[in-house]
Amino acid sequence: MKPFLLLATRPEDEAADDEYEGFLSAGGLTPDELHRVRLEADLLPPIRLDDYSGVIVGGSPFNAGDPEATKSAVQVRVEAELQPLLDLVVARDFPFLGACYGIGLLTAHGGGVVDGTWPEDAGPTRVSLTGDGAADPLFGILDPDFEAFVGHKEACTVLPPGAVLLATGENCPVQAFRVGRNVYATQFHPELTNASILTRIRIYRDNGYFKPDALTEVIANITAATVTQPANLMRAFVRRFGTE
Repeated sequence: MKPFLLLATRPEDEAADDEYEGFLSAGGLTPDELHRVRLEADLLPPIRLDDYSGVIVGGSPFNAGDPEATKSAVQVRVEAELQPLLDLVVARDFPFLGACYGIGLLTAHGGGVVDGTWPEDAGPTRVSLTGDGAADPLFGILDPDFEAFVGHKEACTVLPPGAVLLATGENCPVQAFRVGRNVYATQFHPELTNASILTRIRIYRDNGYFKPDALTEVIANITAATVTQPANLMRAFVRRFGTE
């Protein structure tokens, strides 16, 4: 199988490594099957899509919808480097899965709107498939309603033209969409387990993903949650697009 490519942007080593391990586990992949590039640390190297089975973009402390003038020099560079790659991914309908920050990037790239209208505190949320989601080759293997882990200050408010809404939620109307046949984005994290999100909230507890005085409640909600379906989505992505 050709490896998958994970484009990561978390500057904290512990968070970056936890994310990588999460995608490995959720996808049933070995390190040889998931090549990671940490874009926050270095320039994007030349990427030949034909060397990969698919591209994954994980979460980030970056917000794609922030005003350009408020973005760090690193974020501006990362997003400038990703634009031509997304151009190629969409033009070729190349297998792609953007999670959290990835949905923001794909929304903005496609001409949709990503902003702070629908934030969700770190923790579990209820996700429901649309009719198109139930009929989708990947999302159709999931339960019609399921719990997933989120934590974001921005979300897709207006879908890119031509995008298909696959999943929605009470607290965030766009939980997943598809562009073309093979380009996917989710607001929820397909790689997170209960233990992983507890690691994330410890690292990002002061980053505004929940009110500081709500930490005990956030931990209790995470501990009580049963989150299994998002990992099934990741495995379905690997099964469908893993190629020799």
